[in-house]
Formats: sequence, structure tokens, C-alpha cells
Amino acid sequence: MTREEKNKIIDELVETLTRYNSFYITDIDTLNAEKTSKLRRDCFKKDVYLRVAKNSLIKKALDKIEGDFSHLIPTLKGSSAIMGCETASQPAKLIRDFRQASGKNATKPALKSAYIDGGVFVGDNQLDVLASLKSKNELIGDVIGLLQSPAKSVISGLKGQGGKIAGILKTLEERAA
Repeated sequence: MTREEKNKIIDELVETLTRYNSFYITDIDTLNAEKTSKLRRDCFKKDVYLRVAKNSLIKKALDKIEGDFSHLIPTLKGSSAIMGCETASQPAKLIRDFRQASGKNATKPALKSAYIDGGVFVGDNQLDVLASLKSKNELIGDVIGLLQSPAKSVISGLKGQGGKIAGILKTLEERAA
């Protein structure tokens, strides 16, 4: 591979890593051609970017990006692939679902590390945590629901009590007449 080709790949990786606020470094080393093709199709269907690259090129791309990626560098060993997505939990869900579909003892793709909005997650044991992360829109919906809950309780309480008071007043009016 020439220096120009390497620089082109590094520039593509920099563009990709800056486009997504979250990306995963995974190991897909032992997947055969059929499973790799299936993983690529699944990634395409779920809008997850997947790129296999040399560790040295990934490291150089990380060096060009603003931020502290020092905890990710030690995970760049063996075969590595970058997964990126707008929704932080989507690649983790995809990896988990892919493993379940591959069989009970499937361990690949394996999560080496992940960078999520400035947070670093290292190790395959973090996969369930990452899969359970909520998107920004889901969190906004939860906050709105929490804010609406007390107001709904007050309104329903007033409606219920208001009906009782109106009934009492009507009964008193009928008795007085």
C-alpha cells in the first residue's frame, strides 16, 4: 500500500470518526466470508457504518481528531473494525443480535472499545450497558413524560373533586327550592 493510499484511508477514517459522536472498535477476525457478508448487510440495513482498517491507520486517524482517545489506543491489537452510527446504542444492539443469531457460543464480533459522546467503554463486558443506552430523543421523551405526570395528576384530581362539589351544590339547590 502506498503512502498516498494510506493517507486517503486515514482521511476517510477521520471524516467518519468526526461525523459520528459515537463509534465502536470491534474484532471480527474469525468471521468467515458468509458471516462477514451477513454482518455488512445487517449494518447497512440499520444505518451502521462498518470499516475494517489497520490498527496503525486507526491510531493515526484518532491522533488527528480533537479529543482524548488514549484509553482506546491499547485496544488496537489484532484485527479491528470501526462501527459508527448516529444512535449510540445501535451498533451494540446489532452485535448482540448478530451473536444470538449466530449461535449460543458465538463471541464475534467482539467489542474492543467504544467512544460515546466523550465517554470511553473498554471491553466486551460493556456490550449490554451500551445496548441499553437511550437515544437523545428517547431521553427527551422521558423528561417530558416526567414533567407532564404531576400536572396530569393535579388536573384529574381537580376534575374529580370538582364533580363532587358540583353534585353537592346541585343537591343543596334542589333541597332549597
